This record gives sequence, C-alpha cells and structure tokens, in this order.
Amino acid sequence: MLSIPAIQPINFRSKGLFIGLAIISLWIASLCFLLNYTVSFSDPLLYIFVLVQTHLYTGIFITAHDSIHGLVVPHNKKLNYWVGFVCTIIFAFNNFKILSHKHHQHHQHAATAADPDYHDGNPRFLAWYFAFLKEYVSWQQILGMAITYNILKLIVPMENLIVFWMFPAILSTLQLFYFGTYTPHKGEHTNQPFNARSQPLDHFKAFVSCYFFGYHFEHHAYPFLPWWALPKAREIVAKQVPLSIQATISPQKANLGI
Repeated sequence: MLSIPAIQPINFRSKGLFIGLAIISLWIASLCFLLNYTVSFSDPLLYIFVLVQTHLYTGIFITAHDSIHGLVVPHNKKLNYWVGFVCTIIFAFNNFKILSHKHHQHHQHAATAADPDYHDGNPRFLAWYFAFLKEYVSWQQILGMAITYNILKLIVPMENLIVFWMFPAILSTLQLFYFGTYTPHKGEHTNQPFNARSQPLDHFKAFVSCYFFGYHFEHHAYPFLPWWALPKAREIVAKQVPLSIQATISPQKANLGI
C-alpha cells in the first residue's frame, strides 16, 4: 500500500460560519426572488435560475454535512449544531441527529454492507439512488413538505413553488448522490477502510459539480477539513500519488499542514 501525507487540522476561526451563512442567505434571497418571478418555459433565464437554485440547495446540504463533522463553528458546538439543524430543516425537513448518526456510520463502514449510504445489492444507478432515498426519506419529511407546500401556495403561484422550490430540491438530491455517493463509492476498492475515490483534479469542475465533494477520497482521509479546504488536500495528494493509482492508496499519518 502507498502512503499519503496526513494533513493537520487547520484553524479557520469563523470562516466556516461566514461561508455557511452566505450560502443560506443566498438561497433565501434567490428563493424569495424566484417565487415572484414570472414562469415561462420559453424564458432561457428560467433554466439558469433552476440550476443556480439547485446548486444553492446543494450548498445548504454541504453546510449541514460540515456541521455534522463539527466544521462550521468548531469552537462553538452549540452554534455549530444549530447551523446544521437549520440547514437540514431547509433541506426537505431532514432530521439532523439521524442524518449525523448515519453519516458517521458511512465513514466508519464506507462501501460495505454496514454503510447506510451503500446499495442494497443492486449497484446500478437508479436502483442505488432509490435505495438511498428509502434510507433517508421519512414520512415526517413528506408530511412537512406537504404542509409547507399547501401553505405557501396560498401566498405564491403554484408553478413557482414547483419549478423553483420542489424541482431544485429533487435535482439537488441527484447531484449529491451522483457526485458524493455513487461515483466515489461504486465498484471495487482496495484502499480500505476509506473505500473512496476522487474525481480528477479540476477545481472549477469540482466546485460546480458539488462543492468539491467529488474530492471524496480526501474527504474520507481528512474528515476534519471543511469542503472549501478540500482542493488544497487534493493538490497535495495529486502531487505525491499518480492519478492511475490514487484509487488504491491507503493514507497514513504524517505532519503536513495546509
């Protein structure tokens, strides 16, 4: 097995909180604007707005994910929890504690039968995606979304709710699943216990695709790094390990800061 440098935790003070609040604020501002936007399927801006809103939705979940790892406000556990709690509520009324428990299980048992994110015997994309949804979507979430929808449709046009609120939420789950679960964990792995691979080094594509979540081996190897610090970790790994064998490496501890 090859070794890679273990990167020391970084002291980023309140940067994670500012980034998280910026994403939440942009999502709220965008949604408020779009719920009052005239829906016309001949309008090319509509499709751009849907993609932007999807990306912001994904950012909400990524912020909740970093909160699970204690990375949004590392010096204030209570505030870190509440940021994560709010983000999971925004993201289709998820339960933060349940999500946190299952995500830590995922890190402990990645790509094994004990991994709640792993497929249930059928690794094909759609079958795995629906197994993933079955694992995480509860009747409480569906009820919460239904109640919210029926209240909001009294205030804003129904088509706006569907196009700019519901549809981006669904697209976001596909984005997160494809780049954060399916692509990194499909197939065979020999870099136990991480069982993860990363997309090729390209920071622009990695950000647009899923907030650098595609640098997934680095996330599993260095779970103490927030999403915005993963590019530097990816660069360090890429310099030391050839791309052709990066999927088979096993990280070991060393002292190399970023």
